[in-house]
Amino acid sequence: MATTINSHRFSPILVLIVLFCAHSANAAGDPPDVTYRTHANEVRLTFSVSDQNHHGVATLQAGDFAVVDKDLIVRRFQSFTRSNSTQLEIAVLVDASGSVAPRFGNELADLLDLLSQTAGIPEKNLSVFSFRDLQPELVCSGNCRQPHAAELVPAPRSGDLTPLFDTIIFASNFLSQRADNNAQKILIVLSDGQDSISRHSLADATDVAMKAAVQIYAIDLNRNPSSQGSAVLYRFAEATGGRCFSGPNAPGRAMNVILEDFKASYIVTYKLPSNDSGFHALQVLPTHNSNLQFRSRSGYYFSEDNQ
Repeated sequence: MATTINSHRFSPILVLIVLFCAHSANAAGDPPDVTYRTHANEVRLTFSVSDQNHHGVATLQAGDFAVVDKDLIVRRFQSFTRSNSTQLEIAVLVDASGSVAPRFGNELADLLDLLSQTAGIPEKNLSVFSFRDLQPELVCSGNCRQPHAAELVPAPRSGDLTPLFDTIIFASNFLSQRADNNAQKILIVLSDGQDSISRHSLADATDVAMKAAVQIYAIDLNRNPSSQGSAVLYRFAEATGGRCFSGPNAPGRAMNVILEDFKASYIVTYKLPSNDSGFHALQVLPTHNSNLQFRSRSGYYFSEDNQ
């Protein structure tokens, strides 16, 4: 069931958005022009939920939340299930371009630390890519915990260019083709957010990640978290329902949060509430406990011509 939003009636269930990078989304300007599309009459949405202490909530019930689809509130769902946390596919993108050369040793140590935190994830569900110049390189897939596997990431060279956006598209397609339809697909990006050579734009990369239902968790390598690169990483995470991390021990914190999110991830489906063409912004909001915090993709595009 969908109802039009009444601002007075609905205001008690508004929640604060918790930012995990030390900067505002406004530093990046307006949200990217993402183009996730649905051609059916059913919307399928994956989301995670945490409490005021940022711990995952594994006991959520269908009556504990509502979905705001554009300007309509949806409370009646066709299905509501807890996601299977064992169906998990992760790809790690490591920036090996010249822009991170001064911090490459730290970046490699961060990658090794990150892989050490993934012991509970099946080996076959873990892949690592590095990127610089024109083409991303598959470092390992299914054997990333082997001795020295992560150290195969090539060291940056002077003048290396950064194809961040193209690589996110490449890795999103990789996960889409590799993972089961019911698997949660995670892209962990270790980067400074700079791009100097991609053929595609930030909006293109966000679009592809959202279409592939990929969540992006960004580990910001910038020393200045208010930089333009940090804002780019935040935008990727915000649009896809992931998170962004910066500062000391970011890889370990990121992996802990990812695993926590998986324990409290849900899938909800509902009938398309309106046939309005264009972008449908999405929000998941609590109906009873205002301390609950929800993360999901930011929306989708719908076209009447494709029904």
